[in-house]
Amino acid sequence: MLLIYSAETSYRLQYICKFIFQEQLGLSYTITLDAKNFEIHDGPKINYSVKRSPGSAYHISPHSLLFERGITSQRLNCFQCNHYTAFFQTIASDISFDIFAASFYLLSRYEEYLPHKSDPYGRFDHTNSLAFKKGFLNIPLINYWMKDFANSLKELFPILNPVLPSFSYLPTYDIDIAWSYKNKSLWRSIGGFIKQPSFERVKVMLNVKDDPYDSYNFLHALHLKYKLQPIYFFLLATNRGKYDKNLSPYSHAMWQLLKQHGKRYKAGIHPSWNSYDHPALITAEKKILETAIEKCVGSSRQHYIKFSLPVTFQNLVKAGIEDDYSMGYGSINGFRASVSSSFFWYNLSIERVTNLRLHPFCFMDANCLYEQKQTLAEATDELHHYL
Repeated sequence: MLLIYSAETSYRLQYICKFIFQEQLGLSYTITLDAKNFEIHDGPKINYSVKRSPGSAYHISPHSLLFERGITSQRLNCFQCNHYTAFFQTIASDISFDIFAASFYLLSRYEEYLPHKSDPYGRFDHTNSLAFKKGFLNIPLINYWMKDFANSLKELFPILNPVLPSFSYLPTYDIDIAWSYKNKSLWRSIGGFIKQPSFERVKVMLNVKDDPYDSYNFLHALHLKYKLQPIYFFLLATNRGKYDKNLSPYSHAMWQLLKQHGKRYKAGIHPSWNSYDHPALITAEKKILETAIEKCVGSSRQHYIKFSLPVTFQNLVKAGIEDDYSMGYGSINGFRASVSSSFFWYNLSIERVTNLRLHPFCFMDANCLYEQKQTLAEATDELHHYL
């Protein structure tokens, strides 16, 4: 049992300790405020306080962040530690920065609660982020910190056996528009042809060419071959709009697509653009998917990766969503929360950990094509980097 001493406690400290020790290192631990009992403890222990204690405790001098309430601008002076960027530097500690406070700052998306510039879609602009400014957006920095931290603890306390999470690959798909030309009404097809004449559309309508978006059987074959269990997120807007262009979820073709994928794989909702301002639609769209696939739905990913903290995630929690896959950028590839592991969302506005688990993504094909303007070779190289 690892014993952690702190002169005071907080929900923030409890949250980050659970993430680091239980979820990332697989270690049992206890937090104590009793200095005397901490001193006589003869097992592995961490002193998270200003004063270094006698004995062999691992010492981390705390930054004030975990004992503050509310959200204020933080001084973030970055430096290099073991070849990686770090901040919240400490003095006279066994580690040169407060790994607890720094990890909490990145995981909680603290910077997204502060006043910031939005991108053209009203999203937090990635250029505002510390990770982008300091050049570590393309690595899961927290995971690297954890690896070094685990090695340091193991060196001081050989009895400890930290076990880092193992690698896994999860493909996920957003079905914004199920088919490019197929299964649309005659008037919609005619209107589309008038707006943008295309021989490809005609060939698809005459069944002499496959619809370019109809990749479902191709993907299914890949999943079977490589034994993958993907997640499909379906846009189920009942009213079409500028950013909600999918088929009606009540159309026969769309309904059958939902049922087919619900039998094969895990399915989640891709909340409509309109649901951002009208959150009751999240519950309605979730109900449509549950009815079609005859299963409870607890997963989602935001359309266009548009969300704002804390409002969007609060709305997801109210709608019964337990797992969200939106923690990434819709404008650039990388690790938005500087981590590759999933984690529970900490709501800074009420200072409480929630039951909403966030599953970050680091690579999206649309970013390569539309935002980063990469060639196929460049996109492939970047994908290999993240792998």
